[in-house]
Amino acid sequence: MPGVAAGLAVLAGIAASDAICAARLGEIHRGDDHRAAADLLAGAVPDGTKLSATFKRLIDLKDEAHYGVMLIPTQRARHAIRWAATLVSRAQEETER
Repeated sequence: MPGVAAGLAVLAGIAASDAICAARLGEIHRGDDHRAAADLLAGAVPDGTKLSATFKRLIDLKDEAHYGVMLIPTQRARHAIRWAATLVSRAQEETER
């Protein structure tokens, strides 16, 4: 079920972005426009621009993974899992400071 894996990766990436922003800025993005959350993430940490780009890749999969009728290819789901792992790892670093 690559679509399920991709969908969960998207949710993990959103949670990781929120954790980073909360730890560094004391705020998180609120709202349905996750691209605005990417902008907040970009300014949260020194490598925020890179993390924001990774986050945007995940967000680009959100609708397809959660609501799409087309199957997500396994390779694309693997990419999503890697992107989410990058964000989760950074979130862990930031919250353990």
